[in-house]
This record gives sequence, C-alpha cells and structure tokens, in this order.
Amino acid sequence: MGINCCCIAFLLFICSSSGLDVENAHYRFKRSQGASLYSNECMARQPVVVKNSYNFSLDIRMPGVVPTGSDMYVCMAVPVPASTDLYIVDFVPHANMETAHHMLLYGCQRPVSTSGYWDCGSVQGTCEDEPSIMYGWGRNAPHTKLPKDVGFKVGGNSGISYFVLQIHYGDASAFKDHHKDCSGLTLTITSKPQPFVAGMYLLMSVDTVVLPGKRVTNADIACAYGSYPIYPFAFRTHTHQLGRVVSGYRIRNGKWTLIGRQSPRLPQAFYTANKGVDVRYGDTVAARCVFTGDGRTSKTYIGGTSEDEMCNFYIMYYMESKHAIPFMNCLETGSNELFQHIPAEANVPAPVRPDHMTSMVHSKLPTGYHLEEVTAWPESLLQLGQVSGLALDSDANLVIFHRGDHLWGSNSFDSQGRYQQRSLGPIQQSTILVVDPVKGHVLKASGRNMFYLPHGITADTENNYWVTDVALHQVLKVSSSGRDKVLLVLGEAFEPGSDNSHFCQPTDVAVDTVTGNLYIADGYCNARILKFSPHGRYLFQWGAGSADGQRVPFRVPHSLAYLADRQELCVADRENGRIQCFIADSGDFIKEIKRKEFGGEVFAISYSPGDGGLIYAVNGESPHGQSAPLKGFVINYSTNDIIDDFRPHKQEFKMPHDVVVHQDGSVFVGDAGSDSVSKFTSEKIEAVVQTNLRPVHRISVSMAMATQQKMAAASDKQSSTFLSQAPKQHPEERKHTTVAQPSTQQGVSPSVITTLLLVPLLLVISIGIFIRWKKSRMYGDGCDVKLESSGGGVFGKLRGKAAGGLNLGNFFATHKGYTGQGFDRLISEGSDQEKNDEDSSDSENEEYSALPPPSLSSS
Repeated sequence: MGINCCCIAFLLFICSSSGLDVENAHYRFKRSQGASLYSNECMARQPVVVKNSYNFSLDIRMPGVVPTGSDMYVCMAVPVPASTDLYIVDFVPHANMETAHHMLLYGCQRPVSTSGYWDCGSVQGTCEDEPSIMYGWGRNAPHTKLPKDVGFKVGGNSGISYFVLQIHYGDASAFKDHHKDCSGLTLTITSKPQPFVAGMYLLMSVDTVVLPGKRVTNADIACAYGSYPIYPFAFRTHTHQLGRVVSGYRIRNGKWTLIGRQSPRLPQAFYTANKGVDVRYGDTVAARCVFTGDGRTSKTYIGGTSEDEMCNFYIMYYMESKHAIPFMNCLETGSNELFQHIPAEANVPAPVRPDHMTSMVHSKLPTGYHLEEVTAWPESLLQLGQVSGLALDSDANLVIFHRGDHLWGSNSFDSQGRYQQRSLGPIQQSTILVVDPVKGHVLKASGRNMFYLPHGITADTENNYWVTDVALHQVLKVSSSGRDKVLLVLGEAFEPGSDNSHFCQPTDVAVDTVTGNLYIADGYCNARILKFSPHGRYLFQWGAGSADGQRVPFRVPHSLAYLADRQELCVADRENGRIQCFIADSGDFIKEIKRKEFGGEVFAISYSPGDGGLIYAVNGESPHGQSAPLKGFVINYSTNDIIDDFRPHKQEFKMPHDVVVHQDGSVFVGDAGSDSVSKFTSEKIEAVVQTNLRPVHRISVSMAMATQQKMAAASDKQSSTFLSQAPKQHPEERKHTTVAQPSTQQGVSPSVITTLLLVPLLLVISIGIFIRWKKSRMYGDGCDVKLESSGGGVFGKLRGKAAGGLNLGNFFATHKGYTGQGFDRLISEGSDQEKNDEDSSDSENEEYSALPPPSLSSS
C-alpha cells in the first residue's frame, strides 16, 4: 500500500512540474527577450499566452523591421520558453505577400544573435550550428495544423533551444510609407509527449541554370534514403518566377510513387501528401522542378533574390518518437539515367486559373472545387427544434444550439423587448448537442432546463460555450463538461437594457483565441458591439462603420466572426444586408462587403484563414421586397468577390440562421425554419493529366440514386411547424409563415422515376401470382395462395450504402488507435460515408476510400 501511495505521489509531482514549466513559459520568455526588443507597433499582444497547464501559444513577430533595400533577408531569434520537451502542433502565419516574399522558421541551439534582428542574407546566416527547418510560408499560404498525436519536438534534449524566424523582404517599395513590419508566426505548443514526432525533408537544387529563351529546363534532385521509416503527410513546393510545376516521388524497386505535385504559383502552403506512401531504408527520394526561360535575356541561377531561382520540395513527415530525426535534406543532382523513367505528369505544368494568380484563391476551394450537400448526413436522425446557433469546439466537433419545443412567435415579446412566455419555463430538452462532423452522431448532450430562447453559441479554446439567450437578455459562459455548470453570466435575467451591464436580445459572441477577450453583438434592440475582458469586465463598445462617406447604423448585428490571423472582427449586419469588418482591438472600421446576391439580408458569417481569407455567409428573405434566392456564399475577403455559392438538394433553405466552416473544408448550415443542419463539402472536378487538361466530372451513380431517394422522401414530408397566425411579426420569426419555395431546378420528378421502375416489377409479380393460381387450380390446392421469400417479404431485404469517397482522415490513422484528425487545409473529402465492413454487401454501390496507412514498426 505504501509503495502504491509513493508511486501516485511521484506521478502527481511529475504532472505538476510539467504544468509549472508551461505556466512559467511567459516569465522565461520575457526575461530572455528583454524590454527593448519590440517596437510599440508590435507590442499589442502577449508573446506567450498560457491556455491550460499543458498548452500555450507563442507569438514570434519581427520587432518593427524596416528593410533598407529589396531582397533583404532578416532574422530574429526567440528562445524555446521551457527547459523540458515541448511539441509544436500548430503554425499560424501573420504575413502578407505584398510585404514578405517568404518566411521560414528554423530551430537550432546557437543562433547567430540572441538580441534584436540581423541581416541573415549575408555570410552570417541563421545559426552557428546546423539549423532544422520546421515551417515555410509564401504567397499568402494559410496556417498549418499537424495531425493528431504528431508534433515537432523542441526544447529538452531535442537539440533545439532557439527558434529563428527568417523573412525575405522582396520589394522594399512596399515600405515607402515607412511603416514597421511585425510579420511572424503564432505557434501552438504542448508539453504533452506526442507518440509521433514530425520532421522536414528538403530536396533542393543548388546548381540549376535556366537558359534564356529555353522553353523547358528541368532541375532534378535524388538521394538514397538510409534511415528509419518516415511517413509523409504534407508537402510544399517553392520556386520563384520561372517555376511551372514541382513534383516529388519515392522510388522503390524501380517504381515511381508520387508524394505530391503542385504549381509553385499557387499559395505555397503545405498540401496533403498522397495517401499510403512511406519511405524506408533503400528507397530513393526524388524531385523535379520544371522551369521556363521565356522572357529572360540572360542566364538565371539558383540564388536568394527574386531575380534568381530556387527549386525546393519540402516533405513534412512523422516518425516513431524513438527514431525521430527533425530535419534531413537532399542536395544531389539526379542522374539522367534515373530520370528517364520519371512519370510524364512531372513534365506537365500544373494549370492555374487567371483569377488564382490575381486573388490567390485556392484553399478549400481550389481550381475545380464546388460546395455540394452531403445528402446522407447525418446518418442518424437529429431531434432538433429551431436551430439558432452552430460552433466548432477545440476537438473539431460540431456543436448545435437549438430551441427544443420553444418557438419565437409574435407574442414572445412586448414592445419593450420583455419576454412574455416565462410561464412556459425553461426548455426541458438538451439544447446543446455535440455532434460528430463526419457521421452526424450525437456525442454529448447538455443544456437542459437552462434556456428560454437560445440564439448564438461559440466555443473557446478551453471548450467552454459562450451562449446568448434573447429571452433572458443574457450572455452565459457554460462548461462543456455536460454538468450544465454556468461559469460566468453577463446581463440581468429577463431585464432588457442598453447600459454597460444590460443587453437587449443579444445575438452572438466571438472570442479572441489568444487574449480571450469577448465581443458581443447586441442585438435586436441595441445596434452595437461590446468588448469585454475574459472575466467579464466591460471595456468599450462601438457601432456601425462609415462606408462611402455614409454612416448607416446597424440593423440587427446578428452574427460575428473573429479573424484570428488578421485580428479583426466581422459583423453580419442582418437587416442592412452587409458585412462590416473592424480592427478587433480598437473597433476601428476597415471595410464593408455588400453584394446584390445577398438580397438585402445577411443572417450569419464564418471565416477560414485559408487562401488569404474566405468568408462564408448565408442570406435570408428580406421584408423590403428585394429578396434573393436563399443560398450560402463563399467570399474572397481581399477582393469581396463571391467565388462560390451553394444550397441544399434534399430540402430548400427556409431560414438559414447560422453557418460554420470546419477545418477540413466542410461547411455546416443550421436552419431555424426546417429544424435541421445541412453539411456541404467540396466536390472536386478533377483535372486529369493525360492527353489533355480539361476538367471532367466524376459522378457516382449510387450517390445520384441516394440523392433521388432522399429528395423523394423530403418531398413527401409536410411542414407542420413555424406557422404563425399573428399578422404582426418580429424579424426573427417572420420566416416561420413562409411556405418553402419549390426548387427552380428542372428535371424528371423522382415519383415518375420510381413509378417507371416499379411498373415492370409489379407486372412480373402479377404474372407470377397468376401462374401460381392457375397451378393451384390445376392440382387441386384450392385458392389458398402463399407468397414466401427467404429474404423476409416479397422483395426480401434490400441492402445498400450511400456512395463513398476519399476520406483522407482515414489515411492519418495509425496502429494503437491513433487518428490523424486536424491537419488543417489538408483533408479533402468526396463524401463522408465510410464503409462498414460488418455490413458490406455485393451491392451495385461501389465505394472508393483511402487505403489504411502503413503499419509503424521499429525496423
């Protein structure tokens, strides 16, 4: 017994020490950096923000740099803020290609300098010892989150005690206004040991010469691999102006297997590596960059300036932690004999649309992608009331906020905004559902007997829910533990008001992911945005911004989106049919997005940092006679252009009330008019590299049949709720009296198709019955006719599955139950249906899914 107690005490001591190391990280960082490193322009945020006893974020920013000339390389060093082993699990860039040509993060033990910044394009370089590249960014690439259970190891015995941030400033004219640059990165770091350690393998050409006017020049690199197995999960390409395509391969027993291929003219993010590829001892790793010398009048060499060229292929991989190697490289020129066998695809320039070159839009919607409804989601019925809010928790699960059996009707409030139906009591059903985003199964339910009319919901980094209740006129912080514990309350229950301690029908909450500051949209009665500290202390408030010299007040600020990479807050100004964006720290107005396609109403918005920034929005019906079709929109933040729109097929939108975008690119829309949530994913129109590059549609027959069946079922379902008889309606509930409009898409009715299919079958059955009856008369069996079927009924059991698709989440799965969810921007799904091996059949529905990853071994 004494031995057991000692063991437990020892383990508690270890855990507590680990937590203390993280909590002291901020102090160590400040002490080592000194007080004068950052300029005032770059001191707005804390360098280290502790999220819990294991996790924290580290902000690495240039300390107010003003380049003295073009093509200048600037470096700064930051110590790893703890003495124990740490693991980087997320990289969020803060840079713009108009300022920074590219950005690299190195790890080493002895940087050239530990104070201020220095010119690292000279002989000084970055580190005195051998540096390891951990991250690369260029061309407005989005952020990179690693798969679950994978991290870059730093600190402790990793050999990395300093981070060195290097930024290449291409054109000094970007600084003609003499502003100081604070570009950099935010790292999410954990002290929890990760089963798999990430590393970087760089293939780089050092001696390529691109001849002027020569149409094609190839740069070939190849090295024999001589270490423990690595498992590539992402890749990145990098060239300068003359690069057209970069491809990387593993060669095993003479067979070339593609790791990744991409145009370097697209944002130079880390993209998903091809599934199921590992690299083992004895393999060869190879890459080819294709350049063109068109337009050049002199030779172009490999070098560091924008007029030079580069040929880099980065492989981000993971290894078992006991064999981890943080960085490997290959600088050897590949032989002509070897590269005679390279696949033809490596020689074909990757197509890039002109609009991709100007706006740099690719992310979740690269060339040939379009959001389509996943008609088979959810797999099991969700029992929902009016769906008012959606969110994603820190585990990337979908959180649904709904009203159960309560309805917002014309008699819900008086003219002062006071709730008139308190006698109904709080909603007895679970109003907060945590749902698996892939299958749609309910994982957790909470929120019973707490709310009267739920509205908005947001999850913070600690998985607490920030919710608004328009009947209570309150904002509440609720624990996600499932015990319905209220952690903080803002506002007075059932008391509307417009001062700093009261709200009037507040609509939504946004949370700064770094500081924890709160932004509250208030709301239906008040036209304002309020900012509070994480602990609920009022800071300040603001109203609508002035666009085109005119200041039009908010008319129901209905939804908020916090843009973490830009430190901005965007507001869906519902009744004005516009989106306005502000500097989050100050409330200063930045821009307005207003499109005729919105039709005068914007109900909700969400944001993805990919592609330089994408805003996802849903509109609504306008009471002013300018309604547009109800849709979802994908908007390029930089240009305000609508680059895609989407709508459901099973059932038209009735009142799309909230929208959220998942890190894998899936989009969820909550509809308060149909008590439902719809899921949309990017359906790819694949560009096949063969004899031509024309896009082709690949359509699954089984998916089309499943869609028709769902549409037929939906068409038979009658709408029985949201019918209000009162002549006077509130803007929130006016849609409840709207009859769903029939689809404008033309096509053959599902009922006609079903009839045509059933007629021959019924004819055959009738003939069979008639023959059996004749036989029974002939042999004296009387008129008692039995129809038997071994399948259980005349038709037996009809079994089948919805069409499958490529789910790269499966690829990241490893032995011991580890899954690789969460590599942001690198998961692409054609369908969310995964095959159930226990219920497989010889159905005509053919499925294609990602192969399982190779088993990890210690060999």
